[in-house]
Amino acid sequence: MHKIVALWAVPRSTSTAFEWMMRQRGDLDCLHEPFGEAWYQGEDPLWPRFREGEKTTPGLTIESVWADIQQRAQSGPVFLKDFPHYVNHIWTPDLLANFTHAFLIRDPAKTITSMYDKWPDFDELEIGFPEQRALFDLLTALNGAPPPVIDSDDLLERPAEMVEAFCDAVGIPFVPEALSWEPGADTSDYSWWDGGSFHANLKASTGLKPQKRKYVELTDAPERVQRVHRRMKPHYDHLYAHRIRL
Repeated sequence: MHKIVALWAVPRSTSTAFEWMMRQRGDLDCLHEPFGEAWYQGEDPLWPRFREGEKTTPGLTIESVWADIQQRAQSGPVFLKDFPHYVNHIWTPDLLANFTHAFLIRDPAKTITSMYDKWPDFDELEIGFPEQRALFDLLTALNGAPPPVIDSDDLLERPAEMVEAFCDAVGIPFVPEALSWEPGADTSDYSWWDGGSFHANLKASTGLKPQKRKYVELTDAPERVQRVHRRMKPHYDHLYAHRIRL
């Protein structure tokens, strides 16, 4: 089986832009949140806000997704971007040993406010910071060393250097040309959730270009957003201490 590189992120963490960059390389079979599609829209949905009558897909399960990934890896290397909370119920050392793991983290003040803007009724179980930390700690314990961690702000501030460090950490060539692309990214073929409304910024972008670091002030944010942020930030801080530093 060829290499399967798994980038474990959280929602609204610039992970789809990173995924789009990986697609530009042309040497990887890239998958967009394959476990997430089963978690949200599989034949037995696992997301906490599911209501009877909402979309389901017969035959689509976490297990069928894993079988498909393994089949793809028989033909060539695979890259997938996904969220740990979709699969935390099936973590085993044997399963996790199939992946080359890496993590993409982002300040929860940014992810939670963005999530609230898109889904004001989001459930905390859809945020993913506790599961991201748990997977990071589990892999560290299993392997005796922490997996690589990229912080979104570092990535946006110094994209070429951070992507090169990521590639070195997961054992793939650095392809600088992949950091640029034509505007109008067509995400409809792999954006299984409502055709891609979450990806407007990506569609307008032309690549991963250096951006000045921005900060989000929560003083005027809804109380629920502030409460969720207080619970999520310690998990982010834990991984932030292990981030790749240039």
